[in-house]
Amino acid sequence: MNQTTAGVADDLDPDIRRFQREVAAAYGRYPEFDRLPLAERRRIAEEVRAPWAAGGPVMHGTETLNVGPSGVRIRIHRPDGRRMLPVLIYIHGGGWTMFSLDTHDRLMREYAARAGIAVVGVDYSLSPEAKFPRALDEIVSVIRWLRAEGEAHGLDPRRIAIGGDSAGGNLAVAANLALLQAGDAPLSAILVNYGAFDRKSAYPSYARYDGPEYNLTTAEMAAFWANYLRGAQDFDDPLACPMGADVAGLAPTFFAVAACDVLADENRVMAARLVEAGVPVVYREYPGAAHSFLEAVSISALADRALAEASAWLAARIGPNNDNDSQ
Repeated sequence: MNQTTAGVADDLDPDIRRFQREVAAAYGRYPEFDRLPLAERRRIAEEVRAPWAAGGPVMHGTETLNVGPSGVRIRIHRPDGRRMLPVLIYIHGGGWTMFSLDTHDRLMREYAARAGIAVVGVDYSLSPEAKFPRALDEIVSVIRWLRAEGEAHGLDPRRIAIGGDSAGGNLAVAANLALLQAGDAPLSAILVNYGAFDRKSAYPSYARYDGPEYNLTTAEMAAFWANYLRGAQDFDDPLACPMGADVAGLAPTFFAVAACDVLADENRVMAARLVEAGVPVVYREYPGAAHSFLEAVSISALADRALAEASAWLAARIGPNNDNDSQ
């Protein structure tokens, strides 16, 4: 292990530590960041994340549409010119409060190029202006639009996966739960990147990895949950906190878990709950990875490997010549 300046053992991968330090230094240019108005914090977050969203695969085509009854904005990345492409709906993280399609644009293009699929990013409404379940309802409306209208746009309605990181992982699972509650078929696959599933912070990983040196703190997660939920009436709603859901019937799921993350333990528990319910699960945990580590792909072999493994799984689930009969 490396040593931090405080002399505490540093269990992060060196490239991920570099990513964490560079991001922290960029935020450090704004010493009063936490006291700034939310709109200004969002603007700064876009600025800080911009270098990490740059570069990467070049798409055959990218377009923006407003779809569904409420006109939700989506961004469609197409890696090649095939007439009909399978689809990954990707839901960006940021505690339901921060970030955007732009902060996660490289991640979406990486999945598109590596798996040979279209990626549809959803520009869902952020909290606290939009409380649960608005973002979830918008995502479900995009799913229904894709099933009804996708074919006319070259997007295969029979091969749709959904994925996301952190809060986006929560929304990806919750969207499938919402489909099941409504009597609709689940999607073909779910990709969970270090998801947030439980508002409780009693897991050991919250104590072990709390602090800015691991990119996400217990206090930040508490604030994010407070922004997202309307109040106590949502605490036990499985669509808000999927850890309490009946997960039987969910689509096959791939978990990419950062081992050095306050959310690590709840991802382990959530994956085990899916396995117990008979859901096919592929679980990958990445030692040395912190929260948001996939965004470091431009400098990190670990992030590159995690993206490659998830993309190979997506290609097997929904890619060309796939009949969805196996993991």
